[in-house]
Amino acid sequence: MQTKTKKFISGLAMYCGTVIGVGLFGLPYVASRVGFFVFLVYLLFIGFYSVIISLVYGEMVERTKGLHRLPGYSGIYLGKGSKIITSISGITGLSLSLLAYIVVGGGFLGDLLIPIFGGQKILYILIFFSLGATAIYFSAKSIAKIELLMLCFFFLIVLLLFFKSVPNMQLENFLRFDKKFLFLPYGVLLFSMGGGSIIPEIKELTGKKYQSLLKPILISGSIIVIITYLIFVVSILGVTGLNTSSDSFSGIQKYFDGIVPIFLVFGILTTFTSYLTLGSNLKKLYWYDLKIKHLFSWIFAVFIPLTLFYLGFKNFILIIGVTGAIVGGVDMIFMNLCYLQAKKKGSQKPGFSLRLHPNVIYTIIAFFLAGIVMELLTLQTY
Repeated sequence: MQTKTKKFISGLAMYCGTVIGVGLFGLPYVASRVGFFVFLVYLLFIGFYSVIISLVYGEMVERTKGLHRLPGYSGIYLGKGSKIITSISGITGLSLSLLAYIVVGGGFLGDLLIPIFGGQKILYILIFFSLGATAIYFSAKSIAKIELLMLCFFFLIVLLLFFKSVPNMQLENFLRFDKKFLFLPYGVLLFSMGGGSIIPEIKELTGKKYQSLLKPILISGSIIVIITYLIFVVSILGVTGLNTSSDSFSGIQKYFDGIVPIFLVFGILTTFTSYLTLGSNLKKLYWYDLKIKHLFSWIFAVFIPLTLFYLGFKNFILIIGVTGAIVGGVDMIFMNLCYLQAKKKGSQKPGFSLRLHPNVIYTIIAFFLAGIVMELLTLQTY
């Protein structure tokens, strides 16, 4: 296989493997509450926005020398005050994301092993955390290879789930609509489509020689993610309807009792690989952009989410909804502002250049600002 093809496949696996994470498991639940067709509109609309945002961030990354995260770009293009805001936002968002992975990934591990070994679920949550924290400390450079392997397994499981679900699907499960939950999918979907944090890593992977690969990787990856989410939601919602659980798998055990362990293994692997990637990114945010020593960067990255868990933050849908709509919204606003400046002040030539009028960028900013306001007004729906 040619090096260019290898780079493309590795980058695609890294992107899809990061985006397709714990948020996936909350999508059937929100679809069951608001209704499938409203959810579908959200999926297509936010999916379209996510493609644009990924390309915007990708171009900005390529226009800037060095390895940075959003706080670093904000400091370069918008000044110290913006760097502080995006640092707080980035730390909060990634910490809450890691919290969600601990809650769901550790929960899946407990569901799988408690019937065999016994014990309390908290024990397995701590095992999940300990294994992930250790790997994040050493920052395995083979994440792309792991993601590719896990991604192949992931798609096989999704197809198995779909074909096992078809005979048990009920049409009425797709016809429900409840206006009370009209805004519920927004934050959860925004969280589930978030993959910007991995783009600097993909830039590093492809290198200067193959920088033209970044654009097709981001577009192809976004399309794959959207299709995968649709298949997964149809598979779960069609069977469980209003009985859909917040983590998807708890509610399907009576329908697929014989193969539930396979689904749980799938859930563990999906959450664990993304936990490693995001945990590594948070550590590097402290390390690269805030200039904190490696050991303390690791401690802050892995133990703040665990502390939040012990403080009682365990509502999975609330965690990812607020993270996506509010924290993600703040990041999107500053990312777009940085992009406008990078167009003017970028230090190097990118592999691609978008032809977006500044008014389009300002419209996107207004969209995310409105989303933050609406999320704050509808928190009671969680």
